[in-house]
Amino acid sequence: MSLLQIEGISKSFGGVQAVRNVSFGLQAGELLALIGPNGAGKSTTFNMVGGQLAPDSGRVRLAGRDITGLPPRAIWRLGVGRTFQIAQTFASLTVAENVQMALLSADRRIFAWWSRAAAHRRADALALLEQVGMRAQADRPCSELAYGDVKRVELAMALAHGPRLLLMDEPTAGMAPGERVALMQLARCIARERQMGVLFTEHSMDVVFGQADRVAVLVRGQLLAEGTPQQIRDDARVQQAYLGTGLVLEKSA
Repeated sequence: MSLLQIEGISKSFGGVQAVRNVSFGLQAGELLALIGPNGAGKSTTFNMVGGQLAPDSGRVRLAGRDITGLPPRAIWRLGVGRTFQIAQTFASLTVAENVQMALLSADRRIFAWWSRAAAHRRADALALLEQVGMRAQADRPCSELAYGDVKRVELAMALAHGPRLLLMDEPTAGMAPGERVALMQLARCIARERQMGVLFTEHSMDVVFGQADRVAVLVRGQLLAEGTPQQIRDDARVQQAYLGTGLVLEKSA
């Protein structure tokens, strides 16, 4: 059984059909990149998986359980984490306190925010920071970090409740090329270690073809192709869809 199974989901906004009958699956421990030209329906599909949008038709299943149309927090409680295109951290808190806030939420104590985050499960927060390579900066304010390090902190926060599926929305946006690859190599390593599935949208083709196990390509709201990076790179339909977009489908050196 797939960890995540998307079954014929569709979504329209007024008279515009943004997504039409899209289906794909994701296995535990696998990284699946969802790509396509601007306006292809990537964000709409991604948000239907995460609960920000409810599909007009079709089903979203997590380990066989129907989660279609559930609100984001309910989906989070079932083991789905998420990172965002613009990193979501508390700039005034330290690196460790950011992760401790995520642990408070995981423990259903987020509404007791008046008790200092620094008092809550610090050892567990440090262990998560060690996993993402940020242990040495645990006591620095997030406001002092380079953007690539902020994205690592956000990843640690997303891992705080032990998700079995991680959704990463444009995870390397705004990052330098070396930082992009390093972040997704880290995500890939953690996914393997935890047997956690990762679904991510991405415009950086070096990240997609260098780090994804499989790639799903959307064009005009429909699934055009799905396969390994090499299969997608060699697919004439995909090449045609990207002509004139400025995207390079050859594997980066």
